[in-house]
Amino acid sequence: MKKLAVGILAHVDAGKTTLSEGLLYRSGSLRRLGRVDHQDAFLDTDPIERERGITIFSKQAILPLGETTITLLDTPGHVDFSSEAERTMGVLDYAILVISGTDGVQGHTMTLWRLLKRYGVPVFLFVNKMDLAGADRTALICELKAKLDEGCIDVGEGSRADWLEEAAMCDEATMETYLKDGALTDAALAELVTERKLFPCCFGSALKLEGVDRLLDCLDRYTRQKPAPAEFGARIFKIARDSQGNRLTYLKVTGGTLKVKDLLTNRRPGLPDEKVWEEKADQIRIYSGEKFQTVERAEPGTVCAVTGLSRTKPGEGLGFEPPGEEPALEPVLSCQVLLPEGQDPYTAMMKLRQLEEEDPQLHLVWNEQLREIHIQLMGQIQLEVLRRLAWERFGLEVSFGPGSIVYRETIAAPVEGVGHYEPLRHYAEVHLLLEPLPPGSGLQFGTACPEDVLEGRWQRLVLTHLEEKVHLGVLTGSPITDMSIILTAGRAHEKHTEGGDFRQATYRAVRQGLMEAQSVLLEPWYDFRLEIPGEYVGRAMSDLQRMGGRVDPPETMGPETVLTGAAPVAELGDYAREVTAYTRGQGRLNCVFRGYEPCRDQTGVVEALGYDPDRDLENPADSVFCAHGAGYVVKWDKVPEMAHVSSGIDLAPAEEEAPDPMPASGSRRSWAGSLEEDKELQAIYERTYGKVEREAFRPAPKPARTSLDGEKYRLMEQNRGPEYLLVDGYNIIFAWEELKTVAQDNLDAARKMLMDLLSNYQGFRKCEVILVFDAYKVPGNLGEVTRYHNIYVVYTKEAETADAYIEKTTFELGKRHRVRVATSDGAEQLIILGHGALRLSATVFRQEVEQVSGQIAAVLARNNRRERSAPVRHAMDKAMEKKKG
Repeated sequence: MKKLAVGILAHVDAGKTTLSEGLLYRSGSLRRLGRVDHQDAFLDTDPIERERGITIFSKQAILPLGETTITLLDTPGHVDFSSEAERTMGVLDYAILVISGTDGVQGHTMTLWRLLKRYGVPVFLFVNKMDLAGADRTALICELKAKLDEGCIDVGEGSRADWLEEAAMCDEATMETYLKDGALTDAALAELVTERKLFPCCFGSALKLEGVDRLLDCLDRYTRQKPAPAEFGARIFKIARDSQGNRLTYLKVTGGTLKVKDLLTNRRPGLPDEKVWEEKADQIRIYSGEKFQTVERAEPGTVCAVTGLSRTKPGEGLGFEPPGEEPALEPVLSCQVLLPEGQDPYTAMMKLRQLEEEDPQLHLVWNEQLREIHIQLMGQIQLEVLRRLAWERFGLEVSFGPGSIVYRETIAAPVEGVGHYEPLRHYAEVHLLLEPLPPGSGLQFGTACPEDVLEGRWQRLVLTHLEEKVHLGVLTGSPITDMSIILTAGRAHEKHTEGGDFRQATYRAVRQGLMEAQSVLLEPWYDFRLEIPGEYVGRAMSDLQRMGGRVDPPETMGPETVLTGAAPVAELGDYAREVTAYTRGQGRLNCVFRGYEPCRDQTGVVEALGYDPDRDLENPADSVFCAHGAGYVVKWDKVPEMAHVSSGIDLAPAEEEAPDPMPASGSRRSWAGSLEEDKELQAIYERTYGKVEREAFRPAPKPARTSLDGEKYRLMEQNRGPEYLLVDGYNIIFAWEELKTVAQDNLDAARKMLMDLLSNYQGFRKCEVILVFDAYKVPGNLGEVTRYHNIYVVYTKEAETADAYIEKTTFELGKRHRVRVATSDGAEQLIILGHGALRLSATVFRQEVEQVSGQIAAVLARNNRRERSAPVRHAMDKAMEKKKG
């Protein structure tokens, strides 16, 4: 008997809840079909959901299917509640992604697809509303392949043989089996689905129950349950409350067995004792819609709700399960919660905390100085739902102030932060190295402090204090991100140090470093998809450019034009209403959170928000020292010179090395020349494919020197290692006239000449050289990598071109190394530029090789002169000795 957790996800209005009804009805779980528009859908149980006709809270139902029991998890489709859908993905074995046959792949569909990929969830697709005009099956499957994955295969119409060969092509080993046997087993197809190589697509109409049986058949035949360990494990994905107010912890058992009255804990290595909880499972409930049955035990694969747990959190792992990943979706708006006159804010805050338990992305914040409650959210509909929930659950009539943007802050260059806390009979000092990380990295913490400087137990305490708090920046008081914070030094006192002392010193060190740093304000951006009639394209593009957005070339789809791109949330927030107005209801705007980028008007935003870091008493940057038996405050800018211990970090810029001589031809050094040429190429690339995220096409600035250079501590970009040069062999041979002439008579000789030139080049420049030759037309060729003197020579395998090899290798090496590629292939230059590498044209690379050859010759000439003059000097020395004697 298989037990599977299957989620059903979709862009809003794709028919997800209707399909859920159809699946439950056809499997025998429901006696009659409910409908969203009749407000009697089985899984839309909340009154707010029935009134609005949308799913707001994820719910589950039991779906029996032969030898398979499926727990169907229905998730919200509206983008405002997408964080609820993301939390559910952490426990899914499989997912059903519903797509509207009349709308195709929409903006939020792409977001869900990326999230499913992030969580490694295998996917079945159901294309709904195929009974409506405008639904073109052939066009839709082409769109799914182009926008989602080539493994999207139509398994609906026709016999099994019609789609089996196409499915076999998703994997080489499976293709060999198919060619040998002429068939594939259900187990082989299930393996492809589980490995996310095959995505079966069913077409139909959920309302008319067309295609529903075929989807059920696929779920039964092409799925499998993962083996479960004997050790207990579970993952929590949701916190809710029943009609009596009992707190429910929804979890999936992933190993062992959960029994009533079992003692559950989140204890794991490295978790501070104050965060550890141990509580008993009072009751285990298996829900299906509003109803539930209690059970005494839950086996692996079971999705259940447990009562008696008061400190659990969504995403938490129990037993062997590690903590879940940080959510990819973040709220972009912040509002003040306005309370009725006379309402105690502390009491209101405690009640609203229940809502935050259920949706941690609300991020409730209490501002002690202003005595205000602030809340973060995804959009306007979520705001209206929160207002209703506060009234129905707590009798709390709240309203909300104007929404503001949720900013983030980071830093532009490394900086050291120092915190000292020494009131009478207390002592702690902390030194931290703060360094910027690539966008989207979040915060990373580590230590590079020797234990003979600060004991390991104190170091672990510092790391705990770094992780336990949301650290605020000094520009606007927004949370910091994209930064590594490394403990480099510290000091404790044998008698006077307590745990709380290091908390104070750590917080102050972070803050002091931020005050010293060059801070960068980040603002949220949306990816947008705007569908409008053709006559409004000019107006829309003008609006989007005025907002500071980036717009891709328009696409024409019948009478409509589709504009895609990205724009700041601050500008795009209310644009949907404007689109509806000027298109007279014919335009549709879909926005999906993209991430954070540097704020376009940092100065203006900082001035408008008026945040003063010196007046933020909850986040002090100053330190406390002790003299004459009393503590006194030292301003943040004076703290480093008064610190009791030194980290040895030197953040002064490294001295510039003398540049190499200019080539004899008088052209610039090759990388500089190609940099100038890359400006136009980069502009072409970004107009066509989007922004280049990495910046390796610029010569890297000299890094700041620190005493930690060479240390193995947790920093992503601390040591980039050697520079790599990839050379497209045949491209260079036929671009250089002298090699081309030799190749016409003897290609092997031309290869040998190029290999010798590059060997000399490597010996002088000391970079890693990889010379790549096409061998993709050689039948049965498995590829070869050889070492020729001091360079690598690669012959590609069958069906793999040199371009493909260089593209793949550039992408991997470019994550941690400076990479240059020598080629004159224009398409390849675009690709490697997109991967962040520096490209060299054949002409520029020839100049560089000639320059190196000249420098080698000069060195040899100097050595020869020394060798010729050595006997003369020796004879003169002997003559002088004889004369002295």
